[in-house]
Amino acid sequence: MMDIDESKAPLLEHLIELRGRLLKSIVALLICFAVCFYFSDKLFAFLVQPLKEAFGPEGGRLVYTKLYEAFFVQVKIALFGGFFLSFPIIANQLWAFVAPGLYAKEKKALLPFLLATPVLFISGAALAYYVVMPTAFHFFLKFQGNSSGLQVEALPSTDAYLSLVMQFILAFGISFLMPVLLMLLNRAGLVSRTQLLGMRRYMIVAAFIVAAVLTPPDVVSQLMLAIPLILLYEMTLVVIWFTERREKASRAIEAVK
Repeated sequence: MMDIDESKAPLLEHLIELRGRLLKSIVALLICFAVCFYFSDKLFAFLVQPLKEAFGPEGGRLVYTKLYEAFFVQVKIALFGGFFLSFPIIANQLWAFVAPGLYAKEKKALLPFLLATPVLFISGAALAYYVVMPTAFHFFLKFQGNSSGLQVEALPSTDAYLSLVMQFILAFGISFLMPVLLMLLNRAGLVSRTQLLGMRRYMIVAAFIVAAVLTPPDVVSQLMLAIPLILLYEMTLVVIWFTERREKASRAIEAVK
């Protein structure tokens, strides 16, 4: 019991501390929201770049059909960017509240997962932004042209485009957190590597179902999410194998001592 923090505060003190940390998180989110709202034009220019490249040299247009749509698009961008910008502060406040109740070994075990979570999320979001969205937008814009004597032109609205971009980024970012979830379940003893191996065929089907639900209804986008999910699942099995092997070696050394 010596490796746990000595704070045995009553419930009221814990609630007061929780309120303080929530207030700090909200203040951080509001400040980051204000900063992102000020730069919302530049942020939108960054988010619209894949569509701009997909339109090509001839260019394209984004329209809005409601008078207030352009303003609320900026608000959405500011909230979206503000959350990402303030996430390290929010995560730090959450960790500072939870950490005193953990043993030293538990803190050491959770640290790699805390570090891996933003890395994996950003990796998924980057894959969506730099690879999947340009490919998908090129595919969607191929249907422009002269159809049955009528000119077909893509005129996406700013709100619809932003919603699509957020859908891509969140879908890929959250899906890439699957290894963290599986590793945590394994560390908690809820699932073993043998069980995960037996579930492989079901996970492959589940990856395609998740891709079909989270991405737009085109095969290209779905494959670009399903295939990385399957690869991440296989990589997680390898990592669990190395982890279990190292733990067995450590137990064997301790037994000899």
